Amino acid sequence: MARILVAYASKKGSTTEIAQAIGKELGASGHVVDVAEMGTVTSLNGYNAIVIGGPMYVGKIDGMGKFAKRHSTELARVPVAGFVVCLAAASKDPEGMAWAKKALHAALDPLRPVAEMVFAGRLDPAKLSWFQNWMIKKVNSPVGDFRDWAAIAAWARELPGKMGV
Repeated sequence: MARILVAYASKKGSTTEIAQAIGKELGASGHVVDVAEMGTVTSLNGYNAIVIGGPMYVGKIDGMGKFAKRHSTELARVPVAGFVVCLAAASKDPEGMAWAKKALHAALDPLRPVAEMVFAGRLDPAKLSWFQNWMIKKVNSPVGDFRDWAAIAAWARELPGKMGV
């Protein structure tokens, strides 16, 4: 049994719910799991593995790079997995998916995660400002909940093996 941290950033709650689902699966496999917003994490001491996730907005992953830099010494000592949540995965846009993977690598650099995933997120116009709603209409962004809970759970179940815990 390992102690695992699932650290995440989230602006509108979609990534929070994905991180919680990952934590639930890891806990169900017998591990002790903490799920925490990465801004509240002060130390990684005592964890055997870390999962880091964040949403992608305007081509950048929110919070992940700062977290990785702030805890670089501790993260270099344990297996790390990373995930990004974005709408490119909802539309299955190959260019958008490639950009999301590249952004994930950049945010976690110089770490070499043992597992990485791009998940589709949720875009709820009711949670957006008038300007954000105007922007999503301009770029013809998909609107709705595109999270694939079965895929999220399956990825989480594979993590202990990939992380060696």
